[in-house]
Amino acid sequence: MLSEIPGEGMAAERATGRYIAVEGPIGVGKTALARRLATEFGSQLLLEQQGEENPFLRKFYEDPEKHAFQTQLFFLLERYRQQHTIEQLDLFSKGTVADYMFARDAIFAQVTLNPDEFRLYQQIYELLDRQLPRPDLVIYLEARPEVLQRHLRKRQRDYERAITPEYLGRLTEAFRNFFHHYTEAPLLVVDCSDIDFVEHGGELADLIKEIRGMRQGVQHYIPLGSR
Repeated sequence: MLSEIPGEGMAAERATGRYIAVEGPIGVGKTALARRLATEFGSQLLLEQQGEENPFLRKFYEDPEKHAFQTQLFFLLERYRQQHTIEQLDLFSKGTVADYMFARDAIFAQVTLNPDEFRLYQQIYELLDRQLPRPDLVIYLEARPEVLQRHLRKRQRDYERAITPEYLGRLTEAFRNFFHHYTEAPLLVVDCSDIDFVEHGGELADLIKEIRGMRQGVQHYIPLGSR
């Protein structure tokens, strides 16, 4: 666990910020945590659109090479539309907690698209990305691929049944590489392979304390239950 720091009131203001994004690979528990944080901080909650709304997603899991680009482009445009609304929210009075950040789409695209498709995708992504606000704090949840697979089986979404351990492994590595080089906002990396913040209130309280005390740069939080 991180140590306490002086000036907790000022640190808390900086940490909760106006815009907190919770990120991580599929099945890591980011939506459940975002809901809890929004309640704790009295913030507005911004949730990623569910995969069922993407008409290409089921086809992608059945034949990734054929349907990857359409699937990714649909997600890109939907996430841009939704993220663009952040500027219209009452950020100054309440703040916003989101269960994803726009860069999420590019991480998936690196895994799913072939090199030619990704080059075209990148041009579109960069045009859109420069128009969007940046988070004041990013919370990156990471977990082992086998843990993600167990979570996916538990939530029993029909279109996720075709997700393979190999795909989850590549996706986990892509997220890890992205956040290893991430510098656009303060970053709190949380190991949640062996803990459920929703079911363990004590661990959630400790994490919230770390968020309130978060400073600039990158910090790592390992829950006691993971040691």
